[in-house]
Amino acid sequence: MDCIGGSPGLLRSFKRDDFEADWIKLAECRFGQVYQVQLKLQQEKYALKSFDTALCATNFYRRLIDEASIIAKVNSKYIVSIYGLCSEPTAVVMEHMSNGSLNNLLASHTLMWPKKFQMIHEASMGMNFLHSMKPPLLHLNLKTSNVLLDAHLHVKISDFALVHWEEGMSKKLFMEHLTVRGNISYIPPETFTQCPAPPGTTFDVYSFGIVMWEILTQQKPHAGCSMTTVLLQVSHGKRPCVEMIPEQRPRECDQMISIMKQCWNQDHRRRPQFSDTVRKILTLSGVLKIPGPTQGQENGDKGQESYYPQLVSPKHKIALPEMADLPSDDHHGKDSILSLLCKKDFGSFRESVKREHVYRKFSGEKSLLHYTVASGDVESVEHVLSLGAEVNCSTARGYTPLIMAVLHRLHDIIPLLMEHGAAATQGDEDQWTPLHFAAQNGDDRTVRLLLDKGAVADAREKTGWMPLHLACQNGHEAVVRLLLSRLSEEAVREQEAQGRTPLHLASAYGHQNIAKLLLSQGANPNATDCSLSTALHLSAEDGHNRVVRQLLKSGVNIDSADSRGYTPLHLAAMRGHTGICRQLLSNGANPDSRSLQGWTPIHLAALRGHEATVVQLESQGSCVNAGGNNGWTPLHLACHQGEPEVVAKLLEAKADPNVSEDSEGWTPLHVACSSASLPSVLHLISHHADVNSVNSGKLTPLHMAAQNGYMPIVKALLVNGADRTVQDSSGSTALNIAQKCEKWEIVQLLEE
Repeated sequence: MDCIGGSPGLLRSFKRDDFEADWIKLAECRFGQVYQVQLKLQQEKYALKSFDTALCATNFYRRLIDEASIIAKVNSKYIVSIYGLCSEPTAVVMEHMSNGSLNNLLASHTLMWPKKFQMIHEASMGMNFLHSMKPPLLHLNLKTSNVLLDAHLHVKISDFALVHWEEGMSKKLFMEHLTVRGNISYIPPETFTQCPAPPGTTFDVYSFGIVMWEILTQQKPHAGCSMTTVLLQVSHGKRPCVEMIPEQRPRECDQMISIMKQCWNQDHRRRPQFSDTVRKILTLSGVLKIPGPTQGQENGDKGQESYYPQLVSPKHKIALPEMADLPSDDHHGKDSILSLLCKKDFGSFRESVKREHVYRKFSGEKSLLHYTVASGDVESVEHVLSLGAEVNCSTARGYTPLIMAVLHRLHDIIPLLMEHGAAATQGDEDQWTPLHFAAQNGDDRTVRLLLDKGAVADAREKTGWMPLHLACQNGHEAVVRLLLSRLSEEAVREQEAQGRTPLHLASAYGHQNIAKLLLSQGANPNATDCSLSTALHLSAEDGHNRVVRQLLKSGVNIDSADSRGYTPLHLAAMRGHTGICRQLLSNGANPDSRSLQGWTPIHLAALRGHEATVVQLESQGSCVNAGGNNGWTPLHLACHQGEPEVVAKLLEAKADPNVSEDSEGWTPLHVACSSASLPSVLHLISHHADVNSVNSGKLTPLHMAAQNGYMPIVKALLVNGADRTVQDSSGSTALNIAQKCEKWEIVQLLEE
């Protein structure tokens, strides 16, 4: 891999051969595909977004390099990181976002209000970051499919810089660029009117307003409308229906709606800047106690909570029901019965409803009882039941009125339904029972009632999850205690389809009290899931200090290896959790245990650039000169990644600057020159690295630097005694290579 555009260690040029052969297609779009790929050297997952150059502009790749180079130089936790580019295939190599797009999540999960607010806040932070650059970097392609989610379900902005306004471009051509990408709902009205001005920051602000609406409603804007209809509606000031935002919402949501309306204002001059929007949204998020992105605590013992209860089942992928909110008059104006429910005119509803209404099926196989339950009016539910409504009727996806009541936490209606024979054991199409939903939502009042009315405490949905798994995942300690009181001793060790026990889930999400409770009830700390990970692997990787400490007290096997040969120490080192590394080593973890590829924990810390972790590992016995895959040492990896601070710390710890790796005989100096990392080169030279060392192809570091074309490194090598007359195995000197690569400044320097 080489460096592009002379940016030392920032934006890399990848080749197809750098990746393992098994590319997994994640998505397909109008202009190309997105693949999950894995680097051969690091065995780390990345996303590769390839582009069909036949469908893109002729200068597309050059522009991609320019824009990607800008973004690669900056770092924001709210922006998807770009690591480099491929020329064959034409592609961007990006951070792998394991939970996909917000667009897909909104369609498949029910978000709770705090999570919605958090996602809006994080998206606004990402956009504010782009607009704060000098000059502002416009997105012009902002939509929920370009808002991605990391492993902890935090939001990052992606796919900026793919749509461009160019000097002299016609509005018609610009509109074509936007509409072919399916962006019609996100385009502000001034773009398709006579307004002569090119798009500015207010373009993105409008798009953000639409994204806010999608998050708040979990619906698609202008659904079912043609492009012409959307353009006409938007040009006349019509926006997606605010009434589709559920009425049962926190008080702060009204202020969020006000911000949304400001963002999509018809007059672009009256839309707020993202700097103002961020401040207002942050205040609202603070009211609902929205945490920032989960960060592992490197030092100290500050516990951290996972706020996954705000999202229904974050990692356990299952499509949950949209809450059966009543349809608006716009949708069911002809149906007087549903209209009365919608208006909350419950007295008239009870007077008007007839037995034939009770047996009628509405959209999605919903019955009148489903809608009446969703209205929340106890008397109306009782009246519909008295007319002979089937209490265990289900929708097309298997949701019973009882499941709806549990989801809405309707504590007066739940017992009423059960008195009329609602089955506590009847599940939906995925075999989720009411108890699963109540456990996941932390509704201990409903859990107790369901258990008292015959719910099966150890019921399993189709992938083997019990309610206990869900309560442990989401941190609901009161529910866990209730369930344990009704379960056998063996249940605490039960595994779902991926082999995870309740202890795995509590540990992965940082719920220390629940982990302690499970261990006291006989949970096996050494149980492994399908990837051979223990609870200690999961808590160490995600930075949960307190859980790690609890597990270490339980007699866990500290050096247990997962399917990749990684121990908990490997994972903590790779993620830069220095405090956890210290804990593990102090409790006897092997500092030089090797993965299946031969990497030790200090290799992984160096590879990821975790300077403090490298220092901690070395101080507690890790070997800085350990040879891993192909004989690469931690110093080789730090040089390869362009991590000069790590290079310096390794050299201070007596890492050998002249050790050669096995396959091609590269020294760390060869690698640093290839990666164009000047600070690393200078550190190596100051620690007596041999500037004239040769690899198996008889290439010297000067050959590498000449090929790369990075003038400061060539000068540094020459000043420190590099021999410009050395020939490689093909008889070429550094000058010959510079001439072949058309690095004319280097040629001139070497000819002097």
